[in-house]
Amino acid sequence: MFSGRAEAIQVTGSEGELGILPNHTPLLTAIAPGMIRITKQQGHEEVIYLSGGMLEVQPSTVTVLTDTAIRGVDLDQAKAEEAKRCAEEHILNKHDDIDFTQASNDLAKAIAQLRIIKIMKK
Repeated sequence: MFSGRAEAIQVTGSEGELGILPNHTPLLTAIAPGMIRITKQQGHEEVIYLSGGMLEVQPSTVTVLTDTAIRGVDLDQAKAEEAKRCAEEHILNKHDDIDFTQASNDLAKAIAQLRIIKIMKK
């Protein structure tokens, strides 16, 4: 999805926001559903939705492993709103056959996508 030089990377970690600059201390952490903001040379930014995963930082390399990555400009607001509505409905209608954890994860992913769409509109 992205390969190249970056001046800075901002990503949502499992414990909060992470800012990564060149020569960052090595790090391995889980990432939550949300965005990765890549500041390229000359200040150009690229925003990508990540469904969660793992982040590895080495002094000169950052590697992200995720199941789903969608460029911010390619996110579909109607689909994200529908996914949010369905997840909320599943959480509110607690039936024995509903996986609460999965519904919560689906809700977090939909909210993250909608947040990125809002940021992209600014």
